[in-house]
Amino acid sequence: MTNTASAMPFDDIRNLVAGFAAADNEAVARCRSRDGRLTKPPGALGRLETIAEWLSAWQHHYPPRAERVVVAVFAGNHGVVAQGVAAYPQEVTRQMVANFQAGGAAINQICKTFDLGLKVFELALDHPTRDITVDAALEEADCAATMAYGMESIAGGCDLLCLGEMGIGNTTIAAAICHGLFGGSPADWVGPGTGVDAAGLARKADAVRRAVALHRPHLGDPLEVLRRLGGRELAAMAGAIIAARLQNVPVLLDGYVVTAAAAILHAMRPDALDHCLAGHCSAEPAHRHLLERLGKQPLLDLGMRLGEASGAAVAAGLVRAAAGLHNGMATFESAGVSDKEA
Repeated sequence: MTNTASAMPFDDIRNLVAGFAAADNEAVARCRSRDGRLTKPPGALGRLETIAEWLSAWQHHYPPRAERVVVAVFAGNHGVVAQGVAAYPQEVTRQMVANFQAGGAAINQICKTFDLGLKVFELALDHPTRDITVDAALEEADCAATMAYGMESIAGGCDLLCLGEMGIGNTTIAAAICHGLFGGSPADWVGPGTGVDAAGLARKADAVRRAVALHRPHLGDPLEVLRRLGGRELAAMAGAIIAARLQNVPVLLDGYVVTAAAAILHAMRPDALDHCLAGHCSAEPAHRHLLERLGKQPLLDLGMRLGEASGAAVAAGLVRAAAGLHNGMATFESAGVSDKEA
C-alpha cells in the first residue's frame, strides 16, 4: 500500500459523519412525478422504481445516473489467522489480488459482463494487523490513515460505488465487530466463511469471545470497535462509505464483511447508511441477521458467499436497469397511449 493520505484523527472522522447531508427531496419528487407518467401501471416495476428514486436522492441530481459504476475491492491480512480460524493460508490474499489484477477472478467476469470499472487496493498485505485476541488490531493513527486512504477510492468520480473485500480470516473479524456492537453470543455471529469445519467454527467462536472480552472496556465507541477488532480493509471500506456520502455517490454493499464495516458508521449515526443499499444477502448465516439489524432489505438473495464485491456488482446490473427504465421509457403523452381513466 502506498498511502499518500495524511492520518486523520478520529475526531475529524466523527465530524465528517456528523456533517452528513440529507437526501435531496426535490430530486425524489421529480423522479416520482415522471414515474407517474410512464407507460405502465403505478408501482408495476416494484423496487426498480424506488431504486431510481434512491439514486436521485443520494446523487442530489435528477435524472438518476448509473453510467459510471466503480467496483472497489480492498484486500487486507489479519493476525487472528494464527488462532486457526481460516480454511486457507494467509498467502491466498495476495494470490487472489494477483488473480484480480490478471483478470481471472469472478469479479473480473462480472465487471466485464456489466461494463463496470474495477479498482483493487492492497493494504499492507505483508504486515497483517495484530491478533485481536491479544492486542488491538491497529493503532488509532493507522486506522484513521487507512480510513482516509479508503476515501480516495472514488477519486475521479462515479455514479455508483460497489464495495468488496478480500482477506483470509476476515469473517472472524466481521463476527468480532458484530459481537462487539450488538452483543449476543459469539456463535450468533460466526459462520463457515470460506469453508471451515466444525472444529474451525468452534475456534472462530472462541477467538471472537476472547477478543471481545479483552477489548470490552473500550467498545462503547464505534471507532474503537473498528480499530481494536477490525482490519485495514474494513477501515478503508468505512472510509469509502464516508467519502461517498460527502461526494453524493450512492453505495452498494456486498456481503458480511463489507456490511460489518458499514455497521461501524451506523453505530455512530443511525442514518449514516441511508445512501447505501445491500446488494445481496450472502450465505454466511450472520449476514441476514446483520442486515436486519441495519434495516437493509437486500436486492438479491442468490446463496453467494464469495466476497470480492461479487454480489454488489451483480446488483449493479439491477441499479443500471432501474435508471435506464426511468430515463428511457416513454410517458403516456409522448407515446400517444391512453392513461387510465380518472
